[in-house]
Amino acid sequence: MSYIDRIKERARLDKKTIVLPETTDKRTLIATAKIVEEGIADIILVGNEEKIMDGAGWLELDLTKVRMIDPTRTDRLEAYTDLLYETRKEKGMTPEKAKEILLTDPLTFGIVMVKAGHAHGMVAGACHPTADTLRPALQILKTAPGVSLVSAFFVVDTNARELGENGTFIFADCGLNQDPSSEQLATIAESSARSFKALIGPKPVIAMLSHSSKGSARHPLVDKVAEATRIAQERYPHLIIDGELQPDAALVPGVAKTKAPGSPLGGKANVMVFPNLDAGNIGYKLVQRLGGAQAYGPMLQGIAKPVNDLSRGCSWQDIVGVVALTAVQSQLS
Repeated sequence: MSYIDRIKERARLDKKTIVLPETTDKRTLIATAKIVEEGIADIILVGNEEKIMDGAGWLELDLTKVRMIDPTRTDRLEAYTDLLYETRKEKGMTPEKAKEILLTDPLTFGIVMVKAGHAHGMVAGACHPTADTLRPALQILKTAPGVSLVSAFFVVDTNARELGENGTFIFADCGLNQDPSSEQLATIAESSARSFKALIGPKPVIAMLSHSSKGSARHPLVDKVAEATRIAQERYPHLIIDGELQPDAALVPGVAKTKAPGSPLGGKANVMVFPNLDAGNIGYKLVQRLGGAQAYGPMLQGIAKPVNDLSRGCSWQDIVGVVALTAVQSQLS
Protein backbone atom coordinates (compact mmCIF):
# COMPACT_ATOMS: atom_id res chain seq x y z
CA MET A 1 0.00 0.00 0.00
CA SER A 2 1.37 3.42 -0.97
CA TYR A 3 1.90 6.21 1.52
CA ILE A 4 -1.09 8.25 0.35
CA ASP A 5 -3.32 5.17 0.37
CA ARG A 6 -2.46 4.69 4.04
CA ILE A 7 -3.35 8.33 4.70
CA LYS A 8 -6.68 7.90 2.92
CA GLU A 9 -7.37 4.85 5.05
CA ARG A 10 -6.71 6.88 8.20
CA ALA A 11 -8.98 9.66 6.93
CA ARG A 12 -11.87 7.21 6.39
CA LEU A 13 -11.72 6.00 9.99
CA ASP A 14 -12.97 9.35 11.31
CA LYS A 15 -14.38 11.28 8.38
CA LYS A 16 -13.96 15.06 8.56
CA THR A 17 -15.47 17.97 6.63
CA ILE A 18 -13.13 19.95 4.41
CA VAL A 19 -13.92 23.17 2.52
CA LEU A 20 -12.81 23.58 -1.10
CA PRO A 21 -13.45 27.17 -2.19
CA GLU A 22 -11.93 27.16 -5.71
CA THR A 23 -14.96 25.80 -7.49
CA THR A 24 -14.31 27.54 -10.81
CA ASP A 25 -11.29 25.25 -11.32
CA LYS A 26 -12.06 21.90 -12.91
CA ARG A 27 -9.33 20.18 -10.88
CA THR A 28 -11.28 20.98 -7.71
CA LEU A 29 -14.45 19.45 -9.11
CA ILE A 30 -12.70 16.31 -10.34
CA ALA A 31 -10.94 15.92 -6.98
CA THR A 32 -14.23 16.40 -5.12
CA ALA A 33 -15.91 13.61 -7.07
CA LYS A 34 -12.99 11.28 -6.33
CA ILE A 35 -12.89 12.18 -2.62
CA VAL A 36 -16.60 11.46 -2.25
CA GLU A 37 -16.32 8.25 -4.25
CA GLU A 38 -13.49 7.01 -2.03
CA GLY A 39 -15.13 8.18 1.21
CA ILE A 40 -12.08 10.18 2.27
CA ALA A 41 -13.89 13.25 3.59
CA ASP A 42 -17.12 15.19 3.42
CA ILE A 43 -16.66 18.17 1.12
CA ILE A 44 -18.22 21.63 1.13
CA LEU A 45 -17.89 23.54 -2.14
CA VAL A 46 -18.16 27.33 -1.98
CA GLY A 47 -19.83 29.00 -4.93
CA ASN A 48 -22.88 29.24 -7.13
CA GLU A 49 -24.54 25.82 -7.16
CA GLU A 50 -25.87 26.15 -10.71
CA LYS A 51 -22.44 27.00 -12.09
CA ILE A 52 -20.80 24.22 -10.10
CA MET A 53 -23.31 21.67 -11.36
CA ASP A 54 -22.93 22.95 -14.92
CA GLY A 55 -19.19 22.39 -14.61
CA ALA A 56 -19.75 18.96 -13.12
CA GLY A 57 -22.07 18.06 -15.99
CA TRP A 58 -19.54 19.17 -18.58
CA LEU A 59 -16.91 17.02 -16.84
CA GLU A 60 -19.39 14.13 -16.43
CA LEU A 61 -19.03 14.14 -12.65
CA ASP A 62 -21.59 13.17 -10.03
CA LEU A 63 -21.62 15.84 -7.32
CA THR A 64 -25.21 15.32 -6.23
CA LYS A 65 -24.09 14.18 -2.76
CA VAL A 66 -21.78 17.15 -2.21
CA ARG A 67 -22.85 20.09 -0.04
CA MET A 68 -22.58 23.47 -1.77
CA ILE A 69 -22.80 26.88 -0.13
CA ASP A 70 -23.36 30.06 -2.12
CA PRO A 71 -22.22 33.08 -0.05
CA THR A 72 -24.90 35.23 -1.73
CA ARG A 73 -27.71 32.89 -0.70
CA THR A 74 -26.74 31.26 2.58
CA ASP A 75 -28.70 32.09 5.72
CA ARG A 76 -25.37 32.04 7.60
CA LEU A 77 -24.04 35.18 5.92
CA GLU A 78 -25.10 37.47 8.77
CA ALA A 79 -23.50 35.23 11.41
CA TYR A 80 -20.31 34.91 9.38
CA THR A 81 -20.23 38.67 8.85
CA ASP A 82 -20.49 39.22 12.61
CA LEU A 83 -17.75 36.66 13.25
CA LEU A 84 -15.35 38.22 10.76
CA TYR A 85 -16.10 41.70 12.07
CA GLU A 86 -15.55 40.70 15.71
CA THR A 87 -12.30 38.91 14.83
CA ARG A 88 -10.85 41.83 12.86
CA LYS A 89 -12.51 44.97 14.27
CA GLU A 90 -9.36 46.03 16.13
CA LYS A 91 -7.62 46.10 12.75
CA GLY A 92 -10.21 48.46 11.29
CA MET A 93 -12.73 45.94 9.99
CA THR A 94 -16.32 47.21 9.66
CA PRO A 95 -19.49 45.12 9.30
CA GLU A 96 -19.93 46.47 5.79
CA LYS A 97 -16.39 45.54 4.77
CA ALA A 98 -16.70 42.10 6.37
CA LYS A 99 -19.83 41.36 4.35
CA GLU A 100 -18.21 42.60 1.14
CA ILE A 101 -15.18 40.35 1.67
CA LEU A 102 -17.33 37.30 2.35
CA LEU A 103 -19.35 37.91 -0.80
CA THR A 104 -16.31 38.37 -3.04
CA ASP A 105 -13.54 36.19 -1.56
CA PRO A 106 -14.40 32.47 -1.36
CA LEU A 107 -11.11 31.67 0.43
CA THR A 108 -11.94 33.99 3.31
CA PHE A 109 -15.48 32.61 3.35
CA GLY A 110 -14.03 29.11 3.73
CA ILE A 111 -11.71 30.20 6.54
CA VAL A 112 -14.65 31.76 8.40
CA MET A 113 -16.55 28.47 8.04
CA VAL A 114 -13.63 26.71 9.72
CA LYS A 115 -13.48 29.40 12.43
CA ALA A 116 -17.21 28.93 13.07
CA GLY A 117 -16.76 25.18 13.48
CA HIS A 118 -18.85 24.34 10.42
CA ALA A 119 -15.87 22.63 8.77
CA HIS A 120 -12.73 21.00 10.13
CA GLY A 121 -10.25 22.38 7.60
CA MET A 122 -9.74 24.03 4.23
CA VAL A 123 -7.61 23.37 1.15
CA ALA A 124 -6.97 26.04 -1.50
CA GLY A 125 -4.24 27.40 -3.76
CA ALA A 126 -4.85 25.62 -7.06
CA CYS A 127 -5.57 29.00 -8.67
CA HIS A 128 -4.46 31.45 -5.97
CA PRO A 129 -1.00 32.39 -4.66
CA THR A 130 0.01 31.19 -1.20
CA ALA A 131 -0.54 34.63 0.30
CA ASP A 132 -4.25 34.50 -0.55
CA THR A 133 -4.61 31.30 1.49
CA LEU A 134 -2.26 32.20 4.31
CA ARG A 135 -3.37 35.78 4.97
CA PRO A 136 -6.98 35.07 6.05
CA ALA A 137 -5.87 31.93 7.89
CA LEU A 138 -3.46 33.93 10.05
CA GLN A 139 -5.83 36.86 10.45
CA ILE A 140 -8.89 34.81 11.39
CA LEU A 141 -7.72 31.47 12.80
CA LYS A 142 -4.43 32.77 14.26
CA THR A 143 -1.46 30.60 15.20
CA ALA A 144 -1.70 27.51 17.39
CA PRO A 145 -0.86 27.91 21.09
CA GLY A 146 2.87 28.13 21.70
CA VAL A 147 3.73 28.61 18.01
CA SER A 148 6.04 31.51 17.12
CA LEU A 149 6.34 30.87 13.39
CA VAL A 150 4.03 29.45 10.73
CA SER A 151 5.92 27.49 8.09
CA ALA A 152 5.20 25.23 5.15
CA PHE A 153 6.26 21.71 4.26
CA PHE A 154 5.74 19.11 1.58
CA VAL A 155 5.21 15.42 2.13
CA VAL A 156 7.41 13.94 -0.58
CA ASP A 157 6.84 10.28 -1.43
CA THR A 158 9.63 8.86 -3.61
CA ASN A 159 10.40 5.53 -5.23
CA ALA A 160 13.65 5.31 -3.26
CA ARG A 161 12.21 3.00 -0.62
CA GLU A 162 15.63 2.39 0.94
CA LEU A 163 15.84 6.08 1.90
CA GLY A 164 13.91 8.17 4.40
CA GLU A 165 10.85 6.50 5.91
CA ASN A 166 10.32 3.86 3.24
CA GLY A 167 10.93 6.56 0.64
CA THR A 168 8.78 9.23 2.30
CA PHE A 169 10.12 12.57 3.57
CA ILE A 170 9.13 15.94 4.87
CA PHE A 171 10.77 18.87 3.03
CA ALA A 172 10.59 22.26 4.81
CA ASP A 173 10.23 25.19 4.35
CA CYS A 174 9.42 24.95 0.66
CA GLY A 175 6.53 27.36 0.40
CA LEU A 176 6.46 30.26 2.83
CA ASN A 177 9.47 31.75 4.66
CA GLN A 178 11.81 33.40 2.18
CA ASP A 179 15.05 33.62 4.14
CA PRO A 180 14.58 32.27 7.68
CA SER A 181 17.07 33.20 10.38
CA SER A 182 18.94 30.61 12.40
CA GLU A 183 16.30 30.90 15.14
CA GLN A 184 13.53 30.44 12.61
CA LEU A 185 15.23 27.45 10.98
CA ALA A 186 15.44 25.78 14.40
CA THR A 187 11.72 26.41 14.91
CA ILE A 188 10.94 25.02 11.44
CA ALA A 189 12.91 21.89 12.31
CA GLU A 190 10.88 21.30 15.47
CA SER A 191 7.55 21.99 13.75
CA SER A 192 8.52 19.62 10.94
CA ALA A 193 9.37 16.91 13.46
CA ARG A 194 5.85 17.25 14.88
CA SER A 195 4.34 17.05 11.39
CA PHE A 196 6.41 13.97 10.62
CA LYS A 197 5.14 12.21 13.73
CA ALA A 198 1.55 13.16 12.91
CA LEU A 199 1.60 12.14 9.26
CA ILE A 200 4.44 9.71 8.54
CA GLY A 201 6.05 7.86 11.42
CA PRO A 202 7.22 7.95 15.03
CA LYS A 203 10.92 8.78 14.53
CA PRO A 204 11.88 11.99 12.72
CA VAL A 205 15.55 12.20 11.74
CA ILE A 206 16.25 15.81 10.82
CA ALA A 207 18.94 17.14 8.49
CA MET A 208 19.75 20.85 8.39
CA LEU A 209 20.78 21.20 4.77
CA SER A 210 23.56 23.28 3.26
CA HIS A 211 26.08 23.28 0.42
CA SER A 212 28.59 22.40 3.14
CA SER A 213 29.04 19.36 5.37
CA LYS A 214 30.56 19.97 8.78
CA GLY A 215 32.68 22.94 7.79
CA SER A 216 33.71 21.79 4.32
CA ALA A 217 32.91 25.30 3.06
CA ARG A 218 33.08 28.70 4.70
CA HIS A 219 30.33 31.25 4.05
CA PRO A 220 27.72 33.22 6.03
CA LEU A 221 25.01 30.90 4.62
CA VAL A 222 26.89 27.93 6.09
CA ASP A 223 27.25 29.75 9.41
CA LYS A 224 23.49 30.35 9.48
CA VAL A 225 22.68 26.66 9.18
CA ALA A 226 25.39 25.62 11.64
CA GLU A 227 23.98 28.08 14.18
CA ALA A 228 20.44 26.86 13.51
CA THR A 229 21.60 23.32 14.24
CA ARG A 230 23.22 24.41 17.50
CA ILE A 231 20.05 26.20 18.60
CA ALA A 232 17.82 23.27 17.68
CA GLN A 233 20.03 20.71 19.44
CA GLU A 234 20.11 22.84 22.57
CA ARG A 235 16.41 23.71 22.54
CA TYR A 236 15.06 20.31 21.46
CA PRO A 237 17.46 17.70 22.91
CA HIS A 238 14.89 14.94 22.38
CA LEU A 239 15.20 15.28 18.58
CA ILE A 240 17.69 13.51 16.33
CA ILE A 241 19.04 16.48 14.42
CA ASP A 242 22.33 17.41 12.79
CA GLY A 243 23.89 19.87 10.36
CA GLU A 244 25.14 21.53 8.44
CA LEU A 245 24.91 18.70 5.90
CA GLN A 246 24.87 18.32 2.15
CA PRO A 247 21.93 16.20 0.94
CA ASP A 248 24.09 13.16 0.13
CA ALA A 249 25.64 13.22 3.60
CA ALA A 250 22.12 13.37 5.04
CA LEU A 251 20.69 10.54 2.91
CA VAL A 252 23.42 8.03 2.09
CA PRO A 253 25.08 6.13 4.97
CA GLY A 254 28.29 5.52 3.02
CA VAL A 255 28.66 9.21 2.18
CA ALA A 256 27.79 10.18 5.75
CA LYS A 257 30.72 8.12 7.04
CA THR A 258 33.07 10.13 4.86
CA LYS A 259 31.59 13.62 5.04
CA ALA A 260 30.03 13.60 8.52
CA PRO A 261 31.67 10.88 10.63
CA GLY A 262 29.98 10.55 13.99
CA SER A 263 26.77 12.25 12.88
CA PRO A 264 23.76 10.91 14.82
CA LEU A 265 21.85 10.79 11.53
CA GLY A 266 24.16 8.23 9.92
CA GLY A 267 22.79 9.10 6.48
CA LYS A 268 19.21 8.18 7.44
CA ALA A 269 17.46 11.58 7.37
CA ASN A 270 13.73 11.68 6.71
CA VAL A 271 13.11 15.38 7.47
CA MET A 272 15.00 17.79 5.24
CA VAL A 273 15.19 21.42 6.42
CA PHE A 274 16.34 23.72 3.63
CA PRO A 275 18.34 26.90 4.30
CA ASN A 276 15.95 29.19 2.41
CA LEU A 277 12.88 29.18 0.18
CA ASP A 278 14.90 29.17 -3.04
CA ALA A 279 16.62 25.92 -2.11
CA GLY A 280 13.47 24.31 -0.74
CA ASN A 281 11.16 25.19 -3.62
CA ILE A 282 13.71 24.24 -6.26
CA GLY A 283 14.61 21.04 -4.41
CA TYR A 284 11.12 19.63 -4.06
CA LYS A 285 10.17 20.46 -7.65
CA LEU A 286 13.27 18.76 -9.03
CA VAL A 287 12.57 15.64 -6.98
CA GLN A 288 8.93 15.73 -8.11
CA ARG A 289 9.42 16.43 -11.82
CA LEU A 290 12.70 14.62 -12.53
CA GLY A 291 12.55 11.93 -9.87
CA GLY A 292 8.90 11.01 -10.28
CA ALA A 293 8.05 11.69 -6.63
CA GLN A 294 4.60 12.58 -5.33
CA ALA A 295 4.72 15.95 -3.53
CA TYR A 296 1.77 16.95 -1.37
CA GLY A 297 1.54 20.54 -0.23
CA PRO A 298 2.59 23.08 0.66
CA MET A 299 1.08 22.01 3.96
CA LEU A 300 0.96 24.73 6.60
CA GLN A 301 2.17 24.04 10.14
CA GLY A 302 1.49 26.26 13.12
CA ILE A 303 -2.04 27.53 12.35
CA ALA A 304 -4.74 26.91 14.97
CA LYS A 305 -6.84 24.76 12.60
CA PRO A 306 -5.82 22.82 9.49
CA VAL A 307 -5.58 25.02 6.41
CA ASN A 308 -3.38 23.85 3.57
CA ASP A 309 -2.11 25.33 0.36
CA LEU A 310 -1.65 23.86 -3.11
CA SER A 311 0.85 24.50 -5.83
CA ARG A 312 -0.80 26.24 -8.78
CA GLY A 313 0.74 23.52 -10.91
CA CYS A 314 -1.06 20.79 -8.94
CA SER A 315 -3.10 17.98 -10.46
CA TRP A 316 -6.51 16.86 -9.23
CA GLN A 317 -4.73 13.86 -7.73
CA ASP A 318 -2.60 16.26 -5.67
CA ILE A 319 -5.76 17.93 -4.35
CA VAL A 320 -7.15 14.55 -3.30
CA GLY A 321 -3.93 13.80 -1.46
CA VAL A 322 -3.79 17.15 0.35
CA VAL A 323 -7.45 16.84 1.38
CA ALA A 324 -6.70 13.40 2.84
CA LEU A 325 -3.73 14.81 4.74
CA THR A 326 -5.83 17.76 5.96
CA ALA A 327 -8.49 15.35 7.18
CA VAL A 328 -5.90 13.42 9.18
CA GLN A 329 -4.54 16.66 10.63
CA SER A 330 -8.11 17.52 11.65
CA GLN A 331 -8.38 14.23 13.53
CA LEU A 332 -5.34 15.24 15.59
CA SER A 333 -6.19 18.89 16.23
